[in-house]
Amino acid sequence: MYGLFRLIYSDKYLVDIGTHVFPTTKYQLLYQRLIKEGLFKRSDFIYPPPATNEEILLAHTKNYLEKLKKGTLSLDDLFRLELPYSKELIEASLICVKGTILACQHALEDGICVHIGGGFHHAFADHGEGFCIFNDIAVGIRNLQKNDEVEKIAIIDCDLHQGNGTADIFSNDKNVFTFSIHQENNYPAIKPPSDIDMGLSDGCRDKEYLGHLEENVTKIVADFKPELIVYVAGADPYEKDQLGGLLISMEGLKQRDKIVFGNAKKHNIPVAAVLAGGYAVNIEDTVQIHYNMIMEANAKKENRTSI
Repeated sequence: MYGLFRLIYSDKYLVDIGTHVFPTTKYQLLYQRLIKEGLFKRSDFIYPPPATNEEILLAHTKNYLEKLKKGTLSLDDLFRLELPYSKELIEASLICVKGTILACQHALEDGICVHIGGGFHHAFADHGEGFCIFNDIAVGIRNLQKNDEVEKIAIIDCDLHQGNGTADIFSNDKNVFTFSIHQENNYPAIKPPSDIDMGLSDGCRDKEYLGHLEENVTKIVADFKPELIVYVAGADPYEKDQLGGLLISMEGLKQRDKIVFGNAKKHNIPVAAVLAGGYAVNIEDTVQIHYNMIMEANAKKENRTSI
């Protein structure tokens, strides 16, 4: 049985950034596995074009966009970004933004949409940080708001790192609820407040992690009543992640996905999922975590007649 929803992907996401902890190959490996195992057909995927300047400017400043396109980032800009600048990387990033725009739109239409990419939550309006050039999450949401497609949106950010850029961009937007569950003693050093920040101690394990997640997601869904959830499904809380200090098992991360998709299904809320981080010593572990998330999304979509 083929997949029950559309996915977003581009071969352009495989960018050569040299010897770097960020595994750009994970996108292609995940895409190839889903097709090889017969879970999705190539026609189940949407292959996005680059986002337009107009779309980028919904969440980013004109000056920052011009610096990226002209290649005039300062040394300080590059230091914060922690990526080597190239035209190929900027092109991939623009495509990635469009991917999340489309994921948000298709989630509203189909109930669930997964972007095999995206989740670059450290990018601020006027600069990039921590491997994140554009904040695709923010642009995707601003696009929906611009077109009056939905009013209330919740970001459920389960990446290892606090979503500082996203929290800052939406700090004065009462219609976007930002929730981040992350390792407190980790990047970023300065954490602009989300609506709810659940900063976890080093060495946190499955039971505590899942308890906090279940409590908060249940409360957000009941109290805020979002019309869309953007799920930032980072693989980096994993116990074998190179950049992390949480000890969440592969099974624990599967339960995490069940909590997010399960609460959404219970309340008939569409979900757009993005991959975000993942830096396991074995890249196959990172791919497996993302794969498991897609399988859970597919399971929740099954037998759903409407959303």
